[in-house]
Amino acid sequence: MKTSSISNLLNVQPALQKITIKGWVRTFRANRFIAVNDGSTLQNIQCVVDFESFDEALLKRITTGAAVEISGELVESQGKGQAVEIKVDSIRIHGDSDPESYPIQPKKHSFEFLREQAHLRTRTNTFSAVMRLRSALSFAVHKYFTENGFYNMHTPIITGSDAEGAGEMFRVTTLDLKTPPVSDEGNVDYSQDFFAKETNLTVSGQLEAETYAMSLGKVYTFGPTFRAENSNTSRHLAEFWMIEPEVAFMDLDGNMDLAEDFMKSVISYVIEHNKEDLEFLDQRLFNEEKQKPQNERSPMRLIEKLRFVTDNNFKRVSYTEAIDILRNSKPNKKKKFNYIINEWGADLQSEHERFLVEKHFKCPVILFDYPANIKAFYMRLNEDEKTVRAMDILFPGIGEIVGGSQREERLEVLKEKMAALDIPEEELWWYLDLRKFGTAVHSGFGLGFERLVMFVTGMTNIRDVIPYPRTPQNAEF
Repeated sequence: MKTSSISNLLNVQPALQKITIKGWVRTFRANRFIAVNDGSTLQNIQCVVDFESFDEALLKRITTGAAVEISGELVESQGKGQAVEIKVDSIRIHGDSDPESYPIQPKKHSFEFLREQAHLRTRTNTFSAVMRLRSALSFAVHKYFTENGFYNMHTPIITGSDAEGAGEMFRVTTLDLKTPPVSDEGNVDYSQDFFAKETNLTVSGQLEAETYAMSLGKVYTFGPTFRAENSNTSRHLAEFWMIEPEVAFMDLDGNMDLAEDFMKSVISYVIEHNKEDLEFLDQRLFNEEKQKPQNERSPMRLIEKLRFVTDNNFKRVSYTEAIDILRNSKPNKKKKFNYIINEWGADLQSEHERFLVEKHFKCPVILFDYPANIKAFYMRLNEDEKTVRAMDILFPGIGEIVGGSQREERLEVLKEKMAALDIPEEELWWYLDLRKFGTAVHSGFGLGFERLVMFVTGMTNIRDVIPYPRTPQNAEF
């Protein structure tokens, strides 16, 4: 008999049909009602057992967490809370579960506890909803770029360059760490390493994506990136996923158009296709917010916040204009900001970005033309030689979510910027070649995928939107 998913069964009319389900027991009460979940939906399906028809030893093995296969007749439910249920004919237990030691009991668990049980936490409603949404968002990303003529590019995970210039990278080596080979100058001799040079895990696929954009026109990467930043905040991971499109012959205005359309598209996709999970997380977050003092509550519910993005045009504001707004704002004048804005050139914090979105403009905001000295070397220098053609998208509740720029296509200007930052030309000779052989205006942006999942699910800790988080002093599972 063909196995049916619970999500499909809950949406059909019972017609005395024989069906089979496979899943995990959530509860078994009164030796009669088994609640089974198979991961396809938040909802359990109720399976009704005739106690007299089954061996007592078998029924004792039906405990929370056990893997079961149940066959029977799909009938109209006699109880409240579900339209259909299964009148059980046969039960097969694929895997027992010890009720004394099984950690995911039918009660509320803290997120801290569930991080310690990350291999089992998707058996809870919250984490199953989050991970289904993560999967749907991933599909929506690939769908959007495919339908808009982009080619997916797999950029290297092992690299000899630091795209961001931050220096916080994980080293890749096969050298004996106890007795590495040493040069005449007393330094580790990486010429004897596997790649014959110093290599690291990538922080971004952008530079490599630029090379392909300059031949294929429109490309995107969607892969793992790594940052050896010793940060234990709720917004940082050592391993995370990045979405990075790059487009030839596109300037900053086109880049902003692309980023806005992309963000609206992927969020609209999950609003349409993941209604059940979003409504559950919306209610969970609302109940959580009610426990907070009035002045600490979010001004918007989760689904309202998502529609705030999809239903509004993004306001485009220069960095200079934003600084004037912030400097003259009430929170700044009354010193309510943690970081007071005094002068042009300040690096904006989340509190400033959220003020612009939630209080001042009341819509998503794109800031552009940032000071050159707070942005990366590859961003195109403006004619004022003070600002670069950079842009950041700001969302409610989270602040900056997308960062991008028009890339510097002029060879001599790029070489000057690299020299000022002590970036050796020989390290990025291939990147400079793009400016020698058919250079053109081109642009792109980066979106941390976990940041997007946090925004869509309302989760407040980045460790809860990735299956197995990698953070300082933690590489469990």
